[in-house]
Amino acid sequence: MSTIEIIDLHVSIEEKEILKGVNLVIHSGEIHAIMGPNGTGKSTLSQAIMGHPSYTVTQGQILLDGEDVTEMAVDERARAGLFLAMQYPSEITGVTNAEFMRAAINSRLDDDHKMSVMNFIRKLDKNMEVLNMPEEMAERYLNEGFSGGEKKRNEILQLMMIEPKFAILDEIDSGLDIDALQVVSTGLNSMRSDDFGVLIITHYQRLLNYIEPTFVHIMMDGAIVKSGDASLSKRLEAEGYRGIRDELGLDIEIDE
Repeated sequence: MSTIEIIDLHVSIEEKEILKGVNLVIHSGEIHAIMGPNGTGKSTLSQAIMGHPSYTVTQGQILLDGEDVTEMAVDERARAGLFLAMQYPSEITGVTNAEFMRAAINSRLDDDHKMSVMNFIRKLDKNMEVLNMPEEMAERYLNEGFSGGEKKRNEILQLMMIEPKFAILDEIDSGLDIDALQVVSTGLNSMRSDDFGVLIITHYQRLLNYIEPTFVHIMMDGAIVKSGDASLSKRLEAEGYRGIRDELGLDIEIDE
């Protein structure tokens, strides 16, 4: 079993504090969903976990299997087993999808266990079929000219190919129609295992209708204020964030 432990995490960007003491433990085999109003720090948390240089950790730790990764560079965290599916993936001209994914896979393997071209192609074909992606997408430049839905499917394809210990999905459902949402969910559900954990950041219950979370956390004003099981997200859909805020007696403006 692997574990991510986030301890009293405070994060600032351009000297403005966004995260104000986040505590969270995720074990492999679990799916955690974080929901919250706009501007409350959800995406900041995802970027901080992966080590985006614009986000400064001013207090606290991020532990992966007991090892402090807080000072690690992004590529070191990726090789250690973390993966971030971004809300707005970048376009990279000159590097094909296939080249990028094989390089990412082999960067985590020692010289005696690099993935062969044939094994890579077999795995790629299988996963692209699950995601209903045409074969030619493998040879297109990374995200170049992709629609929003294609970029999101491509993020899940990379996840299925790389097989990290933990995936952080930052609003992977944003902008997806119902068919694309079902395909993305099928790909993610195909990965569920005791060796793989997920943190989903989302605004909407609709994604959680397809990917049932183990735990749901509500974030407000830079901290997790309430946690529960999957029923908590359904309550949010019925009551909104103001109901949670008022129940907890928080003096917070809600921008939904």
